Amino acid sequence: MSNTDNPFGGGYGSAAATTTVSYGGAAPAAASTAAGALIKDTTTAGFAADVIAESKSQPVLVDFWAPWCGPCKQLTPIIEKVVNAAGGRVKLVKMNIDEHPAIAGQLGIQSIPAVIAFADGKPVDGFMGALPESKVKEFIDRIASPDGGRDAAIQSALDAATQAAAAGDMEQAAQIYSAVLAEVPDHVAALAGLANCLIDLGDLDQAKAVLEQVPANKKDDASVRAAEAKVALADQAAKLGDPVALAARLAANPKDHQARFDLAMFLNATGQRDEAADHLLAIMKADRTWNDDGARKQLLQFFDAWGPADQASLTARRKLSSLLFS
Repeated sequence: MSNTDNPFGGGYGSAAATTTVSYGGAAPAAASTAAGALIKDTTTAGFAADVIAESKSQPVLVDFWAPWCGPCKQLTPIIEKVVNAAGGRVKLVKMNIDEHPAIAGQLGIQSIPAVIAFADGKPVDGFMGALPESKVKEFIDRIASPDGGRDAAIQSALDAATQAAAAGDMEQAAQIYSAVLAEVPDHVAALAGLANCLIDLGDLDQAKAVLEQVPANKKDDASVRAAEAKVALADQAAKLGDPVALAARLAANPKDHQARFDLAMFLNATGQRDEAADHLLAIMKADRTWNDDGARKQLLQFFDAWGPADQASLTARRKLSSLLFS
């Protein structure tokens, strides 16, 4: 699997990889050798054996450092102490970036100290800066747990997928979610994320098929409910008429609530959330009883599909409250 397809291959570049930071390694090579088999220095040539191969047996922390780096010198005794105390659950490999800059460059490291955790041959998490001992221990405990490396890798992948979707690259996001599901077929966040991408790509049938894979006990998950609401809205929009004709009807008769309602559905389907909400609020203001309070019910469905933190949800909720309690 290439790095393009593999969401775990670029773990350090993701948001998850920068959640913690800790690096050591200003000690001379002799000190590293004396620390025992758990701690060693490596080179660009030795990286594949010392890190990639070794991380298939247990997690390996790579400490990128330089002799001139003050914070690196701060962290060295801390990270060595915690690694030794971990009793072989992790190993520490140090790389002097002045002498061996290539690997750090490939990983996108721009400041040191920087520590990257590798598991199963891939970077899965990392941190930068001279952290206190307690934080270094938390990091190592997480990485060294039975599923810690995989969990960190999955979270990095999910963060990368979220970023891709936010940037409008739904195909890339869908590929990342699919890669996560190849590892964990019932991962709820990945299933919901993939379904959302497929909806935006216009493949409603496949989105529905993905949502059917959600375990029965996870159907109430907020991300799943949001995806299901989005599917329902897309289905409804597909059954409506010509939006130009609807706008013409509304211009001719502002009290044509059905035309306004249908137009709101179209606006939502094309990403114009504020305008869609405003049309439903206008119906409510004119006639709360129309279609058995249908405008309010539809607006609530919008909120489910958009998510509670979406700016359109927040804005429309304020307007709704003002309308209901004025």
